[in-house]
Amino acid sequence: MPMGLSKEELDLIDGMVAARRTIKRGSLLFRNGEKFTSLYAIRTGFFKTCVASEDGRDQVTGFQMAGEVVGLDGIVNDYHTCDAVALEDAEVCVMPFDRIEELSRKVNALQRHVHKIMSREIVREHGVMLLLGSMRAEERLATFLLNLVQRLHARGFSQSELVLRMTREEIGSFLGLKLETVSRTFSRFSEDGIVEVKQRHVRILNTEALKDIVNPKSGAGTA
Repeated sequence: MPMGLSKEELDLIDGMVAARRTIKRGSLLFRNGEKFTSLYAIRTGFFKTCVASEDGRDQVTGFQMAGEVVGLDGIVNDYHTCDAVALEDAEVCVMPFDRIEELSRKVNALQRHVHKIMSREIVREHGVMLLLGSMRAEERLATFLLNLVQRLHARGFSQSELVLRMTREEIGSFLGLKLETVSRTFSRFSEDGIVEVKQRHVRILNTEALKDIVNPKSGAGTA
């Protein structure tokens, strides 16, 4: 929700939510090629978006959590370009896009808010391109963990502990790494005392070490 709205504006936006939908773990919220009609605000749960690669495997393109919006991919051509799959039981608010457009003309703050959400998605896409184009395995996994814990912390969760809703294989698909490489990199981080891993529970023991993997500190210059 945009900040600083009047009660009347809040009531208008409240009325924009057409329905709430419950999505069971492993079920599709929408699929690639489906007609685009709505954006979905995630109330509870966790999703992955993915597309089928040429060899038939699922290529993970992103992970979305409670407090985030999914479905923006459909705006361009009026149909969805990926599948959205629930990684756990989830609930979403269905927001018809024609209603969003109509209300945006009346509530300027909503229009700005929608633009910010779209801009955030563009920035995220650029970040993924950079991640896959130039980073080593350690840098990719460190960036992934830092980003995930930052997003969770913004929603009131711990700064250092998280439960991975996705499998290591799905992490590898998103990061462009083989499953063995993801597992080996987790083990290396664990051996170095950077993280503690117990199945899907991850505790970050040394955030600065993770940040240093992504952005190594320059060495001290000579006198």
